[in-house]
Amino acid sequence: MMEIVVWVHLLAAVSWIGGMIFLTLVLVPIFRREGFGSERGELFRTIARRFRIVVWGAVAVLLTSGPVLLHLRGLSIADPTEWPPVLSVKLRLVAILLALTLAHDLVVGPRMADIRTRSDSSHQVLRVISAWLPRLSLVLALVVLGTAVVLARS
Repeated sequence: MMEIVVWVHLLAAVSWIGGMIFLTLVLVPIFRREGFGSERGELFRTIARRFRIVVWGAVAVLLTSGPVLLHLRGLSIADPTEWPPVLSVKLRLVAILLALTLAHDLVVGPRMADIRTRSDSSHQVLRVISAWLPRLSLVLALVVLGTAVVLARS
């Protein structure tokens, strides 16, 4: 049973983090460098909306399988005093990552879609946030992955 739950948990994490790596290191640089013209924005939004489904599906799986894994290890999600310190760190980082993901999907993304056609500089801060928030989320996700490795070894 433990192996199946670990596998499902890892599959969800790989899907989310792997997609973030692909978008950040492959897709965005190609869109910036290559032509694509007016289709670039619509194509990226279509890909991002599709990936959003993968992300939130992965989040649902992670939030379900995580407590099951704790239970299988003899730990209670309701009693943090039992947790190894690295688990506390991991769960705090996961909470921050989820907050950043929510902010990106529910606030920054929709606002960027509204201002995409405007060229004034009044939205420059939002444009910078829109560019850096996914990068920050990726770095944080990799740190969460590192804490998961430490946790698996403890």
